[in-house]
Amino acid sequence: MQLIESKIINPKVWELLSYATTDGKIEAEYNAYLLSANRMLYGMIIKNNIVGCIGIEFDTESKCEIKHIAVNPISRKQQIGRSMILYIIEKFQIDSIFAETDKDAVNFYASIGFTITSLGEKYPGVERFLCVFNNRKM
Repeated sequence: MQLIESKIINPKVWELLSYATTDGKIEAEYNAYLLSANRMLYGMIIKNNIVGCIGIEFDTESKCEIKHIAVNPISRKQQIGRSMILYIIEKFQIDSIFAETDKDAVNFYASIGFTITSLGEKYPGVERFLCVFNNRKM
């Protein structure tokens, strides 16, 4: 398993982003990763295939937001999403990492140890959740 930073448009990562955002936003989001110093986009490679991606944006040196996370449907249920998050936490010595998500992903984040808080109906008929993982050493 290997996680690589992507600063070029890769068709496989583009496809993965389509699972994490709407088709109309993919190009803008990809460009934000290419142009912003605070954003990083990584692809997970297994057996020479990009099977997942994670995009983060730093708020501070040790706090970041997961902007996008996606795993190819045939590669799901193999701990790839979890591995990508833990890689980011370790690589950047993250104290706090958070994500905003929908109901479908709440159990995924909870299984890693994120604290889940409902943000209510942020969009008509759509409840959103804030997922926060604190990695501070006590």
